[in-house]
Amino acid sequence: MPAEGTLLGSLSTPALLLDEAKMMRNIERLEAQAQTLGVTLRPHLKTAKSVEVARRLNKGVAAAITVSTLAEAEAFHAAGFTDILYAVGIAPQKLARVQALRAKGCDLIVILDSAEQARAVSQAEVPALIEIDCDGHRGGRRPEDASLVAIGHILHEKGCLRGVMAHAGESYGVRGKAAHAAFAEQERSATVRAARALRDAGLPCPVVSVGSTPTAHAAHDLSGVTELRAGVYMFFDLVMAGIDVCAVDDIALSVLTTVIGHQQDKGWIMVDAGWMAMSRDRGTAAQAVDQGYGVVCDADGRVLPDLIISGANQEHGIVSLRPGAKAALPDLPVGTLLRILPNHACATAAQYDRYAVLSPDGRALRTWQRFGGW
Repeated sequence: MPAEGTLLGSLSTPALLLDEAKMMRNIERLEAQAQTLGVTLRPHLKTAKSVEVARRLNKGVAAAITVSTLAEAEAFHAAGFTDILYAVGIAPQKLARVQALRAKGCDLIVILDSAEQARAVSQAEVPALIEIDCDGHRGGRRPEDASLVAIGHILHEKGCLRGVMAHAGESYGVRGKAAHAAFAEQERSATVRAARALRDAGLPCPVVSVGSTPTAHAAHDLSGVTELRAGVYMFFDLVMAGIDVCAVDDIALSVLTTVIGHQQDKGWIMVDAGWMAMSRDRGTAAQAVDQGYGVVCDADGRVLPDLIISGANQEHGIVSLRPGAKAALPDLPVGTLLRILPNHACATAAQYDRYAVLSPDGRALRTWQRFGGW
C-alpha cells in the first residue's frame, strides 16, 4: 500500500492519471500508420482537451487538428494551432463565433450536410466540408444523393467548398482488425465516390477526410483520401481493448482511487471513485466482456485478476469480482491506492480539469491542464 510521501500518495483521490510513456507509444503508432498510408494525420483532440498533449503530436510541430467544440478551437488556436476542423455539424447561430476566430488568423473549417446549413455558411463566407454518410451511423449525405451536388454548388458560389469528410462510427460495434478494415474500406469508398460526384459536376474537392480510431488503425489502402482523423487513440480505453484495437496494457489513462471501506458479507470493497469520477459510460456492457465501470489495477498499474468496479454511486465505487470469477477477493486494506482503467476515455477525462502525468521514467508527476465548455 503506497504511503503518504510516495509519488502517488501525494495526490488527493480520485485523480486522473496519464502515463506519458504509453501515450507517446500510442501517438507514434498512428503517426507511423498515416505515413505508411501516405495521408496527413489530423488528430482529434476532443478526448485530450489539452495543449500539453497537442504539443506532443507530430513531433512537436503545430499541424492540422480536429476539435468537437468551439471552445477547443479557441484554446488550441491561442496555443499556436491554425489549421482546425470543427467536426460537428454547424449550427448557424455559431457562425459569428467561427468568423471571429477566422479573423484572428485561424483557418477554421466547419462541416455540414444540408442546404440550409450551406446557405448560412456561404453567407458567412466560412469554408466547409460536406459530411458523407458511410455507414448509417449519424448524419451526412449518401454519395449518390442528388442533394450532395446541390449543397456543393451552394458552397462553391462563395468559394466555401473545401471537400468531403466521413466518420465510420459503426466500426465501434465490430471486433477485430479484419472487421475494422472492412469498415475502413467502406469509409474510404464512400468519401471517394462523393468526391468524384462533386468533381464530375465541375466542383472542386481538394479535401477527402476519413477517420475513426478503429478504422484508422486497420486501414490498408486509403487511395483517393487526403487526411485521416482519430481521437481516443492517444489514450485508448476498455471499449477499444474490447474490440481488439489495442491491448489493455496500451491504455494510458486511469483514475487513482483509495479504498475507503468494506462490505465483507457482500464481497465488496468500497473506493472513493464513483460515477462522478469514472462517468456513467458503460460502453463495454454490450461487448463480449462487461467491465462494469472499469477494471481495477494496483497502484503500479498492474491489473488485479477479475476485479472490476461492479457498481457506482455518485462518489462511491463498489469493487468486486466479476460474475463467474475463479480468483479470490484480494486483501485491500483501507487506505490502499488503486487505479481504475476507464470504459470510455473521453467520458472519464471529461470529469476532470487536469491530468496528473507520470513521466516516461515513472519517477515524476506533473500537472497538465484540461479545458471544457462549448
